Amino acid sequence: MADNLRIALAGLGTVGAGVLRLLAENGDLIAARAGRAIEVVAVSARDRGKDRGVDLSPYAWEDDMTAFAARDDVDVVVELVGGSDGPALALARKALGGGKGLVTANKAMVAHHGLELAQLAEGNDAPLRYEAAVAGGIPVIKGLAEGAAANRIERIYGILNGTSNYILSEMETTGRDFGDVLKDAQALGYAEADPTFDIEGVDAAHKLSILASIAYGTQLDFAAVDTNGISKIRAADIAQARALGYVIRLIGLSDCKQEGGERHLFQRVAPYLVPVRHPLAAVDGPTNAVVAEGNHVGRLLFQGAGAGDGPTASAVVADLVDIARGTRMAPFSQPVETLVASTPADPGNRRNRAYVRFTVADRPGVLAEITAAMRDAGVSIESMIQHGHPDDGNEEPVLVALVTHEGPESGVTRALELLEGSPALVEEPLVMRLIG
Repeated sequence: MADNLRIALAGLGTVGAGVLRLLAENGDLIAARAGRAIEVVAVSARDRGKDRGVDLSPYAWEDDMTAFAARDDVDVVVELVGGSDGPALALARKALGGGKGLVTANKAMVAHHGLELAQLAEGNDAPLRYEAAVAGGIPVIKGLAEGAAANRIERIYGILNGTSNYILSEMETTGRDFGDVLKDAQALGYAEADPTFDIEGVDAAHKLSILASIAYGTQLDFAAVDTNGISKIRAADIAQARALGYVIRLIGLSDCKQEGGERHLFQRVAPYLVPVRHPLAAVDGPTNAVVAEGNHVGRLLFQGAGAGDGPTASAVVADLVDIARGTRMAPFSQPVETLVASTPADPGNRRNRAYVRFTVADRPGVLAEITAAMRDAGVSIESMIQHGHPDDGNEEPVLVALVTHEGPESGVTRALELLEGSPALVEEPLVMRLIG
């Protein structure tokens, strides 16, 4: 066998400790498959004395993880600290700038700084791998960049955040509202104490922007992702979707179309109504699933655990195995200089059906006002349901839900603009599109 691949590991949280356990348990198997052993040389974390359930005594300790970049006995740095900037980015820049390989699970850093890091990697002949940054243990990046490399990818969509998927599927199963299920998710460890990135779609948007760049050969454009979360979804929306033959899932969706001399890139993370017979409808709990549609291979479905120490550590070590084998691949599937700048696509031109839920004052004329706005905006209503309450003098707001016929998104947008400021609306309407 060749000399060992020597690595330094920054970050000893759940995933970092998982990497050490995986390398210890499957070391011989990994060495046989990689052609050489993967050896941990040094580690770093914020708290040296914390008990992580793994023996750290065989490894050198660095209080400053950026010191890894200067060590002659390190070939590859594994960054599992997190954060789009700060120490993680400083380490990534120094490691790649010094010609060392970098393996990371940091989707925020890749989404915000991926092009810069890829240029450093290519300029210094250093591998940059980040399979674990998107969908945990699912090899979707390898699947797109290698398995589907001969195809023009026409659309990517899927469930990219396990926390939101757990909450939605629990609401579906139990009939409880969002806030109650979120508390349970936090107690079980599926949601962070501050769940904003997960429930508002930011985490999924990071991942979608990365997948889009790989799939379409475009430059990363995280800022252009139209991002909406699930915090406004109610049990009544879940029930109405079920009655229509749908489930609600937080979906990341993108496609890219050539128009004239420009590529128009559409990227959206939002709750969608998914038909019960669609493959994504059966994806429940903290699971991820990604669908890619290629012009020759057809529909590909990648599904599995999207987070956790074992699955994420598996993806990290898989990247290390590729590096140990000498497998070389451009960080975004093709050289940075060939990645094309894109123009954000106008969502108003997209045609689909929409579910629109209004919270309104229970008084005469409200339905007429809503239907008039839809009519004036050219939106055809397929069905409408009013969730009222008993005639007992209660003046609580009521829910009105409608489903439109297929039409341009600009129509629903225009209708809501016509209703803006109406005293009949108690809160901002919720719009969810129906996915085919």
